[in-house]
Parts: sequence; C-alpha cells; structure tokens
Amino acid sequence: MAIAIWWARRDLRLADNQALHEAMHAAETVLPVFILDLALLSTFAASEKRLAFLFGGLRALDADLRTRGSRLIVRRGDPASELARLVSEAGVTAVCAEEDVWPYARSRDAAVAAAVPLHLTSGLTVHPSDVVRKADGGPYTVFTPFSRAWKALPQPRRIDILPAPARFVAPPLDLGSLPIPYAPALPPSVPFPPGELEATHRLDTFVLGPSSSVQRYADDRNRMDLDCTSRLSPYLRFGMISARQCAAAAQEAAVVASDEASHKGAATWLNELIWREFYMAILYHFPNVLQEAFRPELRAIPWSNDPTQFAAWCEGRTGYTVVDAAMRQLVETGWMHNRARMIVASFLVKDLLIDWRWGERFFMQHLIDGDPAANNGGWQWTAGVGTDAAPYFRVFNPTLQAAKFDPDGAYVRRWAPELAHVPAKHIHAPWLMPLDVQRQAGCVIGQDYPAPIVAHDAARDRVLAAYKTK
Repeated sequence: MAIAIWWARRDLRLADNQALHEAMHAAETVLPVFILDLALLSTFAASEKRLAFLFGGLRALDADLRTRGSRLIVRRGDPASELARLVSEAGVTAVCAEEDVWPYARSRDAAVAAAVPLHLTSGLTVHPSDVVRKADGGPYTVFTPFSRAWKALPQPRRIDILPAPARFVAPPLDLGSLPIPYAPALPPSVPFPPGELEATHRLDTFVLGPSSSVQRYADDRNRMDLDCTSRLSPYLRFGMISARQCAAAAQEAAVVASDEASHKGAATWLNELIWREFYMAILYHFPNVLQEAFRPELRAIPWSNDPTQFAAWCEGRTGYTVVDAAMRQLVETGWMHNRARMIVASFLVKDLLIDWRWGERFFMQHLIDGDPAANNGGWQWTAGVGTDAAPYFRVFNPTLQAAKFDPDGAYVRRWAPELAHVPAKHIHAPWLMPLDVQRQAGCVIGQDYPAPIVAHDAARDRVLAAYKTK
C-alpha cells in the first residue's frame, strides 16, 4: 500500500487543502506530519501569543484528524532530516506540501527536495505568486495593474472549494510522534480561538446573512471603534482557512448583494485580499525587501533612532492617545486594527524619525497574524520606501486620524483607561485641556498620562528634510 506524507506548514486545515488533496491522490495512506522546525521556533518564541495560537491550531487539527481515523504526527528538528527519517521508516513514496514565498521557506524546501521526493502545490494564495505577471513576463510592482491582472484570471467559486476528507487510512501504530508542545492558553483578552472550525465560522458570519459586516465594510473598515473587519488575518496566516475560501466568499457576497453599498463592501474586502497576494508576489520576486527598502534611493535616510522614544512607542506612552491605545492593544492581544497599524507606523517613522525596520521587527514579535510579506509590505508602504508606497511626504497627523476614525474616543478609552473620563472634545489632544478640566477628569497631563514626546508639526518638517537629503 502506497504511503504519502502531507507535510503541514501554513495550511492547518482539512478543507480546500491542495497539498493534502495531492497526497491523497498519490497514495492510499496519508501521514499528516508537522515538523517543529528549530530554526522557526526560535523566531516564533519571540511571540508567546503566536506560539499559543499555532499550538492550539495543531491541537484542533489533530482532533479533526482523529475523528476521521487519523492523527497528526509531530517531529522536532531539521525538516530535511526528519522527513528523510520518516520516508525511510514508513516507506513513503511522496511528500506533499504547500509552497511558500518566504526566503527561508524556499531555501528549506530546496534542502528537503534534495533529500526526499517533495511535491509542492499552490494554496498559500489564490493565484501562485509567479503567475500574475505583466505582458513582458516581468513582475508587477504597482498594485492597481496587479489587481486588474489578478482579477482577469479564473476566480474560485464556492463549488470549487475542496471538501475535507471524510476518512483517512490510519497511520501505522508504531510510527512515533512527539506530543504537541505546551503553551499557555491565550488569555480572554485575545479574541482568536485557534482552529479551522472557528475560522470557517468567522468567514460565514462576516460575509453571510442580512446583517453581515461585509455589507458595511467599505464605509466602516477604517473605524477603530467599530467591529467591522473580518478578524480572519491570524487564520489566514496559519492557513486555518484558505485564501481561495475567502476570495470565493467575497465574490459570492458581491453577486448576491442587495444594494450598492453591500456590493461595494464585498468588493472592497476582496481588494484587501488582493493586497495580501500583491505583497506575497513582491516578496517572491524581491526577497531583499526583508533587509532593505524596495526603493534604492531611499535606503540611506538619516534616521534619528532615539531608543528612549522607541521605548515610549513600544510601551504606549507617547502622549498621543490613538498611538498609545493601539500599541497597548497590540501588546495585550497580539492584534491591531489595520488603520491603527498605519497610524502607529507613520508616527514611528515620520514623527519620531525611527527606522521602519525597528517597527517591522516589533510587530513581528507581537502580532499573532505576523506574516513576513504583509508586515514588510505594510511598513514599507507607510514609510514611503516600498513598492507602490504612500508618498514620503504623506505624514499622518495622529490627532486628526483619531478624530476621524475614533470620533467619540471609544477605542482610545478602551485601551488607555486613564483617559476614561476625558471629555470627547479633548480625548485626542488631552494636553490642550485646561488644568481644571484635567483634574476633573482625573487625568493630569505629565502625571496621570504623558505629555506628547514630540510636537507633530516640527516632526513633520524634520522628516521631510531628512527624506529630501537621503
């Protein structure tokens, strides 16, 4: 009886899993395998919440497999060595895995392919990162034409989604497996129960029904005080749901939309999914972006890199309420609203003149959904140094951004409780409150809450001068 390995990596799901599907076509018996890669564990270890989410997802996957007559086989070590050992132990004829674009993953897979019969499938994105190309064969470096070309390709429909296998042939009983590592459970403040079942439920809730959030997504997605986003990014990051499932749901929601606003909401969400695909393609074609700015002319900006100001940013004590609220949300929950990500990134780079790579690294240390491609693309976009980036002279005013996207201060008050009683008209610039109002609100600036660590207007002039003299 032929035996194949499904090597799970960033595809911790049974439905719409092309690597698993390939393995089941290759052999009667499929061994679901996860390798605890020591090189990656040292990276994951920087984020306890990401580890907890990953290991929780592995437990959920193992439980799903056991209801279908199988189990997850866990090994620890170098993937090439561990897979070669498994191939020898079980007489495996094929190892099937989902292709990844991360430079480390590509070099790892090359080493594995030299040791075992490795078959890579698509699945990380809707369309493989080397498929969406210009007419001359080159990669796109501007989003809008990339998006047009992406949409011109055949699109997945719900009927195209691969079902989860109903049953597996049980793996050999003598095939050894390590226990899934223990990690402290995610605290109640982290709103991301791991697993494919939760991911599927979130997708259905977001796109289906008469009051689904996707209907209001175009208008409300930037509101930090509203719960109008899908919150699927951690599940996409670890493949607890597929990009194809999300894209198919978005396009179905656009087709069945009852009005123009609902149609626009679904189309806008699809566009956000395409941004993810765009950044994956950029990393695939230009792996150097993980070390340096995409734009060569902006690789020598004279950064200030003040460690004291960086610490204030990390700890949410800059004196700018929306920045502080967002950074505290990140550290406590492992997630941050996308508009808040842009605001805090702009503040670090443009107001504090700190290298965008410092912020990129801090995000990867804390975000449950921290993805090398999307995180890097977002930081380079905000810093104005990346592909199709915001102009370097676009400097977010954190006070105006907060007033627009958290108009009553609900978001700020939730994550910066010392501001709970500050009147709405002062919530985003509390340093302008008269002293008697500060005392009435129980928030004396410089005592109960920090004064701004930088003056925005002066900081804007400084960063524009720095970029011009790069």
